[in-house]
Amino acid sequence: MPSLSEDLQEVRSRAEVCLYSGGRVVEVRAGVMAMANLSLPPCSKYRHITAETMVTENSFGSNRKETLASLQQLSTALNILEKYGCNLTNPNRPKYWRTVKHNNPVFRATVDAIQGGRAVLCLYGYSNQQADGLSFPDDVTDPDVGKVAAVTLEVMSLRMELEMLIKEAHPHPEFYERIIPTLRHKDVGLNTDAVVYQSSPSSCHSKGQTKSLAFPLQHHSSRKSSHGRSLSSNHQSPKSIQVFSTSSNKHPENCTICEIFRISTHCLTCLQGLCSECDRLYHSYPERANHRRMAVTSSSSSSQNRSSQSSSTWRCPHCTKVNSVQDVLCEECELPRMESVSSKVDEFQPATITEWQCKSCTMVNAASSVLCEVCERPRLATKPPVTPSHPPILPPRPPAPVLGMPGDPDSQWVCQFCTYLNYSPATVCEMCDLSHPEPAPLPVKLRPPSPVRRVPALSIKPKQPASEDLDSLRQRLMKEEGLKLIRLIRDGEKKGVSPEEVYTSMRVAKDSSLPPCKWLKAELPVLLDQIRTLVATSSLKCDDNLTESNRTSCDALAETDAKETESTGTESGVQLSRAEAKQAWLAAGGSTEKAARQALRDRLAKVKDLCALGFSDEALCHEVLRQSGGEVRGALVLLQRPLLEPFHKRIWSDKPEQPVDIHHPDKQRICRRLLAVYDLPSWGRCELALSLLLEHSAPYSLEDVVMAVRESHDREFIKRVLAKECPICLSVFPHSKMQSLTSCQCSVCCGCFRQHFTIAVRDKHIRDMVCPVCWEPDINDPEHLNSYFSTLDIQLRECLESEVYELFHKKLTEQALIKDPKFLWCCHCSYGFIYDGDQLKVTCFQCRNSFCAQCKKPWESQHAGLSCEQYQSWKRENDPEYQRQGLAGYLRDNGITCPNCRFQYALSKGGCMHFCCSQCRYQFCSGCNNPFHTTCAVEECSVSGLHAHHPRDCLFYLRDWEPSRLQALLQSNGVAFNTEPSPGTQTGLCGVIEQKDEGGQQPDSACGAHTQPGHAGLCEKHYREYLVSLINSHSIDPAPLYSSNELLLACKRYKVDDSRRDGEDSFTYYSRLLEKLMDEVALGDKVPRKK
Repeated sequence: MPSLSEDLQEVRSRAEVCLYSGGRVVEVRAGVMAMANLSLPPCSKYRHITAETMVTENSFGSNRKETLASLQQLSTALNILEKYGCNLTNPNRPKYWRTVKHNNPVFRATVDAIQGGRAVLCLYGYSNQQADGLSFPDDVTDPDVGKVAAVTLEVMSLRMELEMLIKEAHPHPEFYERIIPTLRHKDVGLNTDAVVYQSSPSSCHSKGQTKSLAFPLQHHSSRKSSHGRSLSSNHQSPKSIQVFSTSSNKHPENCTICEIFRISTHCLTCLQGLCSECDRLYHSYPERANHRRMAVTSSSSSSQNRSSQSSSTWRCPHCTKVNSVQDVLCEECELPRMESVSSKVDEFQPATITEWQCKSCTMVNAASSVLCEVCERPRLATKPPVTPSHPPILPPRPPAPVLGMPGDPDSQWVCQFCTYLNYSPATVCEMCDLSHPEPAPLPVKLRPPSPVRRVPALSIKPKQPASEDLDSLRQRLMKEEGLKLIRLIRDGEKKGVSPEEVYTSMRVAKDSSLPPCKWLKAELPVLLDQIRTLVATSSLKCDDNLTESNRTSCDALAETDAKETESTGTESGVQLSRAEAKQAWLAAGGSTEKAARQALRDRLAKVKDLCALGFSDEALCHEVLRQSGGEVRGALVLLQRPLLEPFHKRIWSDKPEQPVDIHHPDKQRICRRLLAVYDLPSWGRCELALSLLLEHSAPYSLEDVVMAVRESHDREFIKRVLAKECPICLSVFPHSKMQSLTSCQCSVCCGCFRQHFTIAVRDKHIRDMVCPVCWEPDINDPEHLNSYFSTLDIQLRECLESEVYELFHKKLTEQALIKDPKFLWCCHCSYGFIYDGDQLKVTCFQCRNSFCAQCKKPWESQHAGLSCEQYQSWKRENDPEYQRQGLAGYLRDNGITCPNCRFQYALSKGGCMHFCCSQCRYQFCSGCNNPFHTTCAVEECSVSGLHAHHPRDCLFYLRDWEPSRLQALLQSNGVAFNTEPSPGTQTGLCGVIEQKDEGGQQPDSACGAHTQPGHAGLCEKHYREYLVSLINSHSIDPAPLYSSNELLLACKRYKVDDSRRDGEDSFTYYSRLLEKLMDEVALGDKVPRKK
């Protein structure tokens, strides 16, 4: 069996590898859980972090609950440290992984709040102390992932153990109970107390020995008895006992050490009362084994001991602070006083306030509540509690209400403050002690007939109504005036009058019969004009009714006005606006003279503020303040408008804006201009653009530099972007002046781009409109053709002239029409058009000549009523010109037809099989019509460059056969062929028309080669073409005449399995291959098969 150390090493190594190699979270958590469950103490389990020291230094509290709370705080800090470690071991580390800032609130509240947190960060590698935090040393480029993983694993394991310890799920809690004694007590509130004992009373404060006892708690049921003997005072020595504890006021009948269980033994030597468990543990030491102890059978009555406790204090259940009974909140934790629960309360215990009723909403709240639970209003002072010596005598319940009696519903009234239902003749509310206002007459209520028998009312001597006291009268008048004011304010708001105006008008016009709104409309303008006149003439005189202090201030104001008049050299003449006068009148409460003084004072202060902003013309300041109604902001707008007039004219002017002068001495002005006009992202980009423009021999324009700087901030990259070389003209241009196609990565300047495509549109075919550098893309690919031309159309629309662009669209339209099956080419003028008719005779719209819509031959009258095959047969038999041409005419009539645009060429197919159509630039094989391309679509094709894939009956392969072999193939299939020329045919030279390559041009001319006997007046090359045309017309397969080597080569060419079976002879093998080739590989589907 491996030891625990070996298990620890194995679990640690496996978990570390999972942690720094990016393993799954489940595997890492399993390793941490296995490490935390090992039965090893913290000092042996953790190698890097000082786990035992961290737990000891960060655990505090006098009981288990407080200790677990401190351990929870340590667990939270370890969780943050774990995240720091995981970030360092992660391959994708955060951007700012090198530093840990102290001002981070999470770091300050967790890691920095515990002991040893920064030490763990130093183990991670944060060893460089800075002013605002910790960081890795400058010479360290990457953290030590192995060490960080080891430390992080221990942090995760310790946090896991603390979580299990808090949840009481730790498999080995005894390791932590040894270093944290308060964890041994399972009951919340259990404290580790200290017993201090002295040898004499005189040394009770000087020589003390404190001993802390910690033991596992065992629950006992304490028996209560009301009869028993207490310890006799005769057995007690004169030594004094003094007990100190971390809590306060422990129960006197409980154990001196644990203070939870009742005393069962009294030690006469150490003078302590102990429970059975504490006595066993405390006297188990050899030096205490000889102490004299006495068993205590019962204790005194608990009710008497409880009554002996002082009722003038209460203990806070949260922090155990002893407070005075008058305190509502605890002096230590400021939490409200809770209702104490006692096991047994005396029946005649003095009455205490256990609940209180809110004076506002009559909600009954607990005594510990300071605010009402419903209306959240504070608890008001109540009457002092009555503490009778006997149960209070409650008054008898009143009888059922009888009509006419005080209990009658008509004599009830509801308190308007607390809504309590009171009965007359009481004039004070029984709940809130507030007086009952004189009620308004209640409306007569309709009630159902009362089942109670009506008793005639007793004759009661009427009482004289009590005279209304002055306080009630004052309150009633205040209420009436307030309701009247509210009504007037609401009426004024409907008419656009503010509440201040209504209130001030009521104060000024006390005896006026006009309503406030009408008074404001009629009398207020006169008062405002008086205030304006007083300010303008400075006729501010002191009123006779003013006090001495007000008179002094008035004189001082007059002197100030005189000095200001002398300083300005003119009379006061301050012109107020009605808005200023009205504002001052409202602020002065309706006093005209006060309003005038306040308005003048405010006006001079505002003028002073405007002068401080740079506007020195005081007369102008006064004028703009009058125009703006005393508003400083509006006055500033009026003062700044003339200053901004040149700017506004320049903005709204039709003249072009002046260019930016980069050589201006004020560089900041240039940067501000660049920032405003060109919308650069930052001030640094403006400075970068200016520095690039100021470089010597810099061929950059301002717009190019601004565009490049807006995209990037890298100086070298911008220089590369601004210096692109055109591969055609070899000039240097910025990237914005270069053009590129979507089909390649080539870039050319705008001038070369425009010139190349202008020439291509005017003088070349539309398929020549490719990149001028790499000649991409391949126009023969129909899939990429449409997307390429759609993108090219957008580029050419911006750079080509209008007539050139229209020509491009015309050619593009013709290219699209060619693919229409109804499109026809004229054999006379090469004009194309769409023909919807069903007749063979077609007339060209361009040259007005006719031709056959099916065979594309010039129309003759003999063609009418005959099919194309019948017409060709008649022409061979009856046309002397056709007979004179012989097989050369046959080859011309069966010439080359473009498979893409169906344009016919009266040419032979001999020579090079690669043919390029002059109409659509389609490149194909003239023998099988298969396309020539550079990007092959055939799978497993190893041929590079321009090529085509030919079937086995193509002229490309059969032109290498001897004429005799081709004749044998035709004879074996019963096809007749010519060997002699037709009568009248020119002999000696071959007259077949073919396309020749002469000096870069491709003219059409006669072959001119010498003819041979037996070849029907043709050269050998064109005679072979004649024989192959017959083979193709009759769909004859040339495979039966293959030799063994040709058969094997054909099988390899067309990917036919040519493996030989065991024991198979050559004849059987080649016969099977020939049959397999003919079955699996068909003849060419595009080969012309005209007869």
